[in-house]
Amino acid sequence: MDVSNLINDFLEHLEIESGRSKKTIENYRLYLERFYDLALEITEKDGLKPEDITRELLRKYRLRLNRYGSDNGSEDLQAITQAYHLIALRGFLKYLVRREIKSLDPSMVELPKIIRKQVTFLHYDEVEDMLEQIDTSTESGLRDRAIIELLYSGGLRVSELVGLNRDSINLDRREFMVRGKGSKDRPIFISEACADRVADYLDARTDSLPALFLNNSRNTQAVDTSGNFRRMTARSVERIVEKYARLAGITKHVSPHTLRHSFATDLLMNGADIRAVQSMLGHSDISTTQIYTHVTDAHLREVHEKFHSETK
Repeated sequence: MDVSNLINDFLEHLEIESGRSKKTIENYRLYLERFYDLALEITEKDGLKPEDITRELLRKYRLRLNRYGSDNGSEDLQAITQAYHLIALRGFLKYLVRREIKSLDPSMVELPKIIRKQVTFLHYDEVEDMLEQIDTSTESGLRDRAIIELLYSGGLRVSELVGLNRDSINLDRREFMVRGKGSKDRPIFISEACADRVADYLDARTDSLPALFLNNSRNTQAVDTSGNFRRMTARSVERIVEKYARLAGITKHVSPHTLRHSFATDLLMNGADIRAVQSMLGHSDISTTQIYTHVTDAHLREVHEKFHSETK
């Protein structure tokens, strides 16, 4: 059986049995089709069988990935993107193992070490400065305040935030569920102050549309029965966050994800267990959550100097 057919089987497996998102499957298709095309060039064959995937082919493939942009006149693939290609290939090889199809051992696909970018986050007083810039005498101001409070208090992704409906969130219990990456559900907890701000915004609304956050359009043609035409978009939320960060005099780039970083960093700095933070963020791998640990290193030094007894 040709590898191209097995790749299609693997992608169907991801969709049906593993429940991966459409975006993940699209990315895996891109990465594996690129592997297939490059493998044909390397082997100079018209097709590729599973047993043709060898350590030598893998070595040459990694070299091609590293030189990809230089070879085809486009931008070079970043190290993290190269790693994603290899993760997809390793997942495909594991799939072949489960089907007892002889090919390269998945353990032979070693991932490169990635130096992650420094995480940008806000301290609590910076978030407070942003909130103070909002004019809450208007409905849009109440909405903007509720958005920033919810991003910071709940650690939501912007895609999760804009997908919320009124009946998605329980303001009395101050907890609700969201469906995050990989269609995984996780609980969100919010502060009493955050719940109050969301309630203030909802009380000011006169419509009955289900979307939790609406854009400012008052055009009746821009409304459907589900409220989707007036639902806030991720880009609109980004502009709102950028606006109030700028008004607060914050010079670093601030996005909705910065508030998610700030949520996680604040928890860790106040002694939260990293496994608990992992669950609250919806990270499937603890290594993703560990990007925050180096952010809190400076805080640990402060704790050490403040609380550890000095010998005389």
